[in-house]
Amino acid sequence: MSKKLTLILGGVRSGKSSFAQRLAAQGEQVLYLATAQPGDADMATRIQGHRESRPSSWDTLEEPLDIIAALTPVVDRYDAVIFECLTLWVSNLMLSGPSGSDSDADVTSRVEGVLGLYERGVASWIVVSNEVGLGVIPATELGRRYADVLGRVNQQVAAFADEVYFMAAGLPLPLKGGADSG
Repeated sequence: MSKKLTLILGGVRSGKSSFAQRLAAQGEQVLYLATAQPGDADMATRIQGHRESRPSSWDTLEEPLDIIAALTPVVDRYDAVIFECLTLWVSNLMLSGPSGSDSDADVTSRVEGVLGLYERGVASWIVVSNEVGLGVIPATELGRRYADVLGRVNQQVAAFADEVYFMAAGLPLPLKGGADSG
């Protein structure tokens, strides 16, 4: 598996996770980086479903905030890393500061740090993120700020990525680089 960064975007239940897993299965040593936190029963059920859908031979690292510190000591043991998902990680970062005030610049800086970690490593990364800019404009100030920040982060990662796919109805639509690998 040659090193590359792949970004997979799409809406809820569009097939992002399944496609990411198909791509990662090309690797021999796979790490699944999970950023979700079980804040309620529905999210706990979703997390459990994701756990059950992964091959038992894959390692899992659960880290909602400090991805660089968590990944740095272990990332070079793997030839493929699934980072799922950028959407929740950005949300976690924005809500981690006092009164949800973690600055947009801090989020952007952390993304740069994560991309730098990828660049220094040997593994291919598959980054999953939701495209939230296609729906209704959020009614709250925090919701609008989140949509703006995530939109900018998705653009930042897409510009850096070797391949970008948009998922619709389980179908990967190539936006940048490569062709459908699934």
